[in-house]
Amino acid sequence: MTTTTGYEAYEGAGELLRALSAPIRVAIVTELADGERCVHELVDKLGAPQPLVSQHLRVLRGAGVVRGARRGREIAYTLVDEHIAHIVADAVSHAREAR
Repeated sequence: MTTTTGYEAYEGAGELLRALSAPIRVAIVTELADGERCVHELVDKLGAPQPLVSQHLRVLRGAGVVRGARRGREIAYTLVDEHIAHIVADAVSHAREAR
């Protein structure tokens, strides 16, 4: 594992937070914190259209937040790092407390 120091670490954190800036992406990460999911499972759980879920998964994949592995005709998505699940859970918890 490569460790970044100084400003590079802040840039990486900023990129991660930008990738998580959409509520649907927060919801996707929350779902993936419980284990791998295919697009249709996320669509069913989130009640969002499949093209929208796929678009947001593409953003998360590009940011290195999720990865996909082919499972037959489908792609199963998982979180790259469990730390991301903790960041999102803490943010959601904080938002609930602030109200």
